[in-house]
Amino acid sequence: MVVGWRPPYSRRCNSIAAPRPRVVYKMVYNHQMEERPLAWLGTSLADVRAFPEEARRSAGFQLRRVQQGLMPTDWKTMSTVGSGVTEIRLRGQLEHRVLYIAKFDEAIYVLHAFEKKTQRTRKADLDLARRRLRDLEDLRRARKER
Repeated sequence: MVVGWRPPYSRRCNSIAAPRPRVVYKMVYNHQMEERPLAWLGTSLADVRAFPEEARRSAGFQLRRVQQGLMPTDWKTMSTVGSGVTEIRLRGQLEHRVLYIAKFDEAIYVLHAFEKKTQRTRKADLDLARRRLRDLEDLRRARKER
């Protein structure tokens, strides 16, 4: 028994009030939810495969979360690259980054993957991701016009 605790009393009389009904929340998981496929643009798949094993495993885990509709555990929006582009931060002995865009219904597009050696992201990496995003948008626009 907790010290200083008294049971709730009804205002009409000194009898103990009826307990409130217990609310039960049921978690419903949709196991048939389809995961969106990953589409690797340019050399992004080869770049991730060149990561050390720890970073490669972490990248795979984080991308799997994105496929399931969740956010990565450590991420940052990259509006400098384009609208909807997100950066997965992989921290270990070395810093690694994976840039992706998940706003399209058909797939999650991995734009670029690289090792980060300084605090700032290199301009060459940002330009490459911008170019791949622009090419992706052009390709989607051309498909839509057909």
